Amino acid sequence: MQFLFSVIADSTDLADADEMAAIDVFNEGLQAGGHWVLAGGLGGPDRATTIDNRRGAGIITDGPFSESKEFVVGFWIIEAADPDQALALAMEGSRACNRKVEVRPFL
Repeated sequence: MQFLFSVIADSTDLADADEMAAIDVFNEGLQAGGHWVLAGGLGGPDRATTIDNRRGAGIITDGPFSESKEFVVGFWIIEAADPDQALALAMEGSRACNRKVEVRPFL
């Protein structure tokens, strides 16, 4: 099963050196354990653009789709045997990046 780990932040501050080192160790563990699919960091909400082309509206808006103190700052896509394993891995990822992590299965 594949899962999306969304890294949630409430500040546009980048990870510090200790957090980056812990994230690197976590990523290496994911790769070694066969869980790694893809990961990446995202620009802050100030760099977002929202497109709404429902019914051909063609609306382009600067900024995120919703106003919120918290936002997605990065993600992992991982492979796990089951939801319990995914949650255990997300606990490690949250500790490594020092941020909240939301877990969702791919359908």
